[in-house]
Amino acid sequence: MYKNKTLLMTHVKEHATIYLFMVILFLTGIIFGAILVNSMNFIQKQDLFFYLERFFGQIADNQEMERMDIFKSSFLYHTKYLLLLFILGLSVIGLPLVWVLIFIKGLVVGFSVGFIVNQLGFDGLLLAALSIAPQNMLIIPIYITAGSLSMIFSLTLLSKLFTRKMAQPVFQPFGKYVTLFSFLVAFSCIAALLESFVSNEAMQMLIRSFY
Repeated sequence: MYKNKTLLMTHVKEHATIYLFMVILFLTGIIFGAILVNSMNFIQKQDLFFYLERFFGQIADNQEMERMDIFKSSFLYHTKYLLLLFILGLSVIGLPLVWVLIFIKGLVVGFSVGFIVNQLGFDGLLLAALSIAPQNMLIIPIYITAGSLSMIFSLTLLSKLFTRKMAQPVFQPFGKYVTLFSFLVAFSCIAALLESFVSNEAMQMLIRSFY
């Protein structure tokens, strides 16, 4: 365990710049998402809020999805997203798309929270804290780590290509790459459980208190 911890710390130190870049990219996406909310006109906000109110009304009327359906849908979504990042990391040309995916994830989070707070004020802030924050506290680091690992592996392949060391075996770094992504998928399962059994319940209780 101590050896694994040491290897992890060494890995993070060696690639700290890449991890920092991904964090900044994600935060930039959040900022753009918030700006996008403020740039919407009144009619656009009202149209979007209409659908949000319909969703709230369905929950208030006890028309809700089964927890296992939410879990399956959430876990499948996370798995597809991570698989896409994994595949993009296998090719050098896929690296810009990794950046785009991390930025978009930040954009979605920023827009979602920004819109809810903009429309509902303090109640929206409370709703976002209960329904969006719990699973994202785990899934955001997972996506940032996945994007960083994709970038690291892609740059490793690029380095071998330009230094003409492709003859050297890549099985060891590829094996680590697969193993780390497997762990990320497993952790995303925990995030999906949080979303379906914690966030969903908290959101329903809060929305019913509004109505």
